[in-house]
Amino acid sequence: MNKLLRKRMASCLLLVGAAALAGCAGLTGGGPPATASTPVYRCEQGLKFTVRFVNDTAVLKGARGDDVLLRDAGGQGAQTVYSNARLRAEFGAGEGGREAVLQYLQPPLVVVRCMRD
Repeated sequence: MNKLLRKRMASCLLLVGAAALAGCAGLTGGGPPATASTPVYRCEQGLKFTVRFVNDTAVLKGARGDDVLLRDAGGQGAQTVYSNARLRAEFGAGEGGREAVLQYLQPPLVVVRCMRD
C-alpha cells in the first residue's frame, strides 16, 4: 500500500470512530437540547447550529445535517480549526472569541460567519 492510500484509510477510520463515539455519547439523532456545554451559533443566511467538542472532534448539529469534524492544523492564538471532506470550521475567531467561520468545501464553495449566543 502506498503512503497516500494508508493515510486516507487511517483518516476514514478516525472519522468512523469519532462518529461512533458521538453516537454512544448521545450526540447524534434526537439528543438533549442545547445547554451551556453545547453552544448555539447563529449565522448569516439564517443558519443555526450547536457544537459539542469531544476529545479532538467537533460534532455540529444543524439545518444542513450533522457533521463530525476532526481537529486540524491552523488557527491563530485561541482559534481552533476542525474539518472533514465537506466542511472546515474555525472557532474562537473575532473579538472575544465568540465567532465561528464555516467553509463548505464542496461546490458551490460557501463561507458563513456565525456568532455564539
